[in-house]
Amino acid sequence: MRLTAAGKVIVLVLVLGVAAGGWKLWQRFGGSLVPEKQGEQSTVPNRADLPEGGSTTGGTGAPVTLPGSDPGCTDKPEVRMLGYAWNAQMGIHFANGGPQATRGSLMCKHGVNFKWARQDDNGKLTEALVTFATELSRGNAQPVKGTHFVTIMGDGGAAFLKGLNDALRKLGPEYTAKIVGVAGYSRGEDKFMGPADWKANPIASRGGLCAGVLRDGDWNIAQKWLGDNGLRTNPDEKTWDPDALNWVNSNDYIDAAQKYIAGYSEDRPVVRNGKRTGETKHVTVNAVVTWTPGDVQVAQKKGGLVSIVSTKEYSSQMPCVIIGIDKWMKQNRATVQGMLQSIGEGGDAIKSSPAALKRAAEVSAAVYKESGSGADYWEKYFKGTQEKDATGQMVDLGGSSVNNLADSLLSFGLVSGSANLVATTYKVFGDIVVQQYPNLVPNYPSPSQIIDTSYMQALSSQAPQQAIAAVKPTYSKASSTPKSVVSKKAWNIHFDSGKATLAGDSKRVLDQLRRDILVAGGTVVEIHGHTDNAGSADANMKLSEERAFAVKSWLQSQSPVNFPKERVTVFSHGQTNPVASNSSDSGRAQNRRVEVVLRSTAQ
Repeated sequence: MRLTAAGKVIVLVLVLGVAAGGWKLWQRFGGSLVPEKQGEQSTVPNRADLPEGGSTTGGTGAPVTLPGSDPGCTDKPEVRMLGYAWNAQMGIHFANGGPQATRGSLMCKHGVNFKWARQDDNGKLTEALVTFATELSRGNAQPVKGTHFVTIMGDGGAAFLKGLNDALRKLGPEYTAKIVGVAGYSRGEDKFMGPADWKANPIASRGGLCAGVLRDGDWNIAQKWLGDNGLRTNPDEKTWDPDALNWVNSNDYIDAAQKYIAGYSEDRPVVRNGKRTGETKHVTVNAVVTWTPGDVQVAQKKGGLVSIVSTKEYSSQMPCVIIGIDKWMKQNRATVQGMLQSIGEGGDAIKSSPAALKRAAEVSAAVYKESGSGADYWEKYFKGTQEKDATGQMVDLGGSSVNNLADSLLSFGLVSGSANLVATTYKVFGDIVVQQYPNLVPNYPSPSQIIDTSYMQALSSQAPQQAIAAVKPTYSKASSTPKSVVSKKAWNIHFDSGKATLAGDSKRVLDQLRRDILVAGGTVVEIHGHTDNAGSADANMKLSEERAFAVKSWLQSQSPVNFPKERVTVFSHGQTNPVASNSSDSGRAQNRRVEVVLRSTAQ
């Protein structure tokens, strides 16, 4: 549906004010109404520091009973959820048995008359939650208008919840929207696609033109990759910077793919360091950020692009988070826990049983109603695959995972020695949006204000220790097989002079390092130690090794679940690889460094 110009203005005011908070509405209309300041200087995005994702291994092996097809538990109050067309929700669909909970389904087993419907527009998700909360505030204990829950991509949670909770604040603090569950993760289907030489040499992406929905989850993937590799992004989609990655805003993720397929071009003013040069450049889209089925369309209709990086490597970036209204959830705790338990058991069934996945794919086809996409399609791209594109080149397509209860405990940091993936994901991508668009999103609620783990904690006894052990991340020997480099970054970590003892002021940098590499759960880690040329070559070689080991030990002490010993390998280079002249203090300071290389675990 298209809005009139006046309607767009009204929507934008609501988004930026307190009434709607719809992030997708800004993505769709805001750029045309309030374009970014032309000539704004390109920047290196903030480092997106996230803990790694959980395992995608098999389930507990509990017996799986397929749900029926007839309506069930209709004597219970209806519980509604809206969400995107996204394969990470397979566990929800199996647990429900259909669009409405069916007889013999897990939802009915746990007393939840659940109804699921597709909604790809975050603005309408916001509207549905506000409608529900408003009815609740009027004394309707079980509102029939609006929706009880929504699912969104967790890396967009800060912007979404900022607008939503600004709108809900009028009703009172007890109506705050909170994250209470994780249904699954994107594990490859959301990706940054570009020419193969960009993957081999990230610097080659300078001057590229990428189509995508700006300030969205797939855009976040590219921002993370740019930050990892010290490269710039140009936030002004009206200009072209030869030293940065440039952007074309798209209406949605399918439009992004179509812009590449069609060879979309523009004439743009050239900028350097935020200033126009007076030149004009004819530029054509040569990269895309998208998700399935956008990546499938790129491969089948044109080809020529590879997956530069995706949620396969950045495996904690995109949790499928479940959001509800705090007051209703507290008043209906047993129902919320029953829903989350059903989703966890549904995820476990998907992991354990091909028949369960097939049934979930049938439900996906029924509820998504995507043209030309039947159950076989959703099952195939849930698993992820490699196919030849239109040029004959092999490309990675699709890939998502579901959470069982143990996965969700790991996601919220409720497993001893693990980090809270959801909270960190929420924060670091919120920081990126604030950094690049401070007028649009000047701030957002803290993780402690919008994440409630009490429901999952209450269910923790339902996940036995062997199930928790099964979902902890595992890695083959880090140095066993050379794999493609995802990122390479130098860190200025301070040590006591001539020693491998971490200096007192190093904690901030180390914390940033830990978060930065933990986002990429699908990688192994190399820590390379370097020194300046002060002292003997042999002593410097030994010192660089000891310092690299000190960093490894610190990481493992902070997050042992996320940093098993086989994930991290240490390399010592001493004074042999300077990046600056050792003839000056500043040059020697640059040479005293730790470099961290992340390599994909995928073959």
